Amino acid sequence: MTARALKVHSHAHGPVAGCISLTYDARILRRKQLVSDDGLPFIVDLAQTTSVDAGHLFVLEDGRQIAVKAADEALMRVTGDLARLAWHIGNRHAPCAIGPDALIVQREKVMRAMLEQLGAVVTSFEGPFTPEGGAYGHGRTMGHDHSHSHA
Repeated sequence: MTARALKVHSHAHGPVAGCISLTYDARILRRKQLVSDDGLPFIVDLAQTTSVDAGHLFVLEDGRQIAVKAADEALMRVTGDLARLAWHIGNRHAPCAIGPDALIVQREKVMRAMLEQLGAVVTSFEGPFTPEGGAYGHGRTMGHDHSHSHA
């Protein structure tokens, strides 16, 4: 029988049995069949749709924990007038990682064209994507509760 993950924790509770690399889009889920990076199949079966961050852990029914890693994906590094560019990215509700000298967004040709039209320098690369959280500092703008019981 395939193992089931009914919970997600923000930190480990003992040893970690493996890890799974997921893109940003794949880290929002409720019910899905997954396979860890070392081949362990398991079913995520959460009570509600959840935005899982890199570093979180799926807790299997038998207590094993599978750590979540941000997988490499197609991204763009954006430089220029960062405040203005960030406003336009946010106005489109696009996820964005904010660094001191660049913004990082998912690679998409319409977004790239808009940013270049606004004067940005846009460079494509592959890497893990962990954008800013929602307005209240948790996950995506949909918001959710990261609390959990240790019982």
